[in-house]
Amino acid sequence: MKKIRKAVIPAAGFGTRFLPETKAMPKEMLPIVDKPTIQYIVEEILDSGIEEILIISGHAKRAIEDHFDSSPELEHHLYESGKMKELEQIRRISDVKIHYVRQKYMNGLGDAILYAKDFMDGEPFGVILGDDVVYTGNGEPALKQLMDQYYKTGKSIIGCQMVPEEQVSSYGIIDGEKTEDENLLKVHDMIEKPSLEEAPSRFAALGRYVITPEIFDILEETKPGKGGEIQLTDALRVMAHCGNMYAYNFSGKRYDTGNKLGYLKAVVEFALRREDLGEDFKKYLKGLEL
Repeated sequence: MKKIRKAVIPAAGFGTRFLPETKAMPKEMLPIVDKPTIQYIVEEILDSGIEEILIISGHAKRAIEDHFDSSPELEHHLYESGKMKELEQIRRISDVKIHYVRQKYMNGLGDAILYAKDFMDGEPFGVILGDDVVYTGNGEPALKQLMDQYYKTGKSIIGCQMVPEEQVSSYGIIDGEKTEDENLLKVHDMIEKPSLEEAPSRFAALGRYVITPEIFDILEETKPGKGGEIQLTDALRVMAHCGNMYAYNFSGKRYDTGNKLGYLKAVVEFALRREDLGEDFKKYLKGLEL
């Protein structure tokens, strides 16, 4: 069983739900307090022990590359100003080993993952969607939780959590059975956005995966599905039908920052957790008269 050394972040989408802000700025760069969304994801990957990251970018995504690039002038200014905490933060960002490839056409998440084939070179790898943030506090990072399950099973792992009944129709829902570990499910199938009556469970696939390299051969044979796009879910279903897929109910609070309400919840709750902001921000919110 090969070690998981690499991860991919698909971040090529247009971010139309945040227009006009995202006309020139990637939605992955929208700040949660004072840190871009994608930095939370990169930090989770690093904290999981991953060595290299591939970001699948697209049109108008140069700001992502600039953010993770070195900045000698800024570092020198911070050093001269005695702002060593800020300097340490900036250096940690620029020390990350990140590679980039551009998805030329928006042909779906499955197509984006195909761009990572050469980079992965036959190895299993992690995937975190570029607008999906999970807060675990002092607990184990969500991706690391999935990696641990991969090392136990040797199979691809879908990150999942149970969603409320009214949200079932918004997600890909897991059809599977529990194993000896009640948080680990053997996946038989996945149903994309079913009605509550059609849903086999309330376990939804939530933006994190550990995938074995056989996915690439399957994706190359996958026909375009909904919207004329190559869907990752379709390829994962093939693997599930072959008995090569598990899902893990990971711990942590997940935020879908790709929609406005989810993004606002993340900003507010991350701010409230901050030692330097939390108490004052809480007082401000309690004093609001709306």
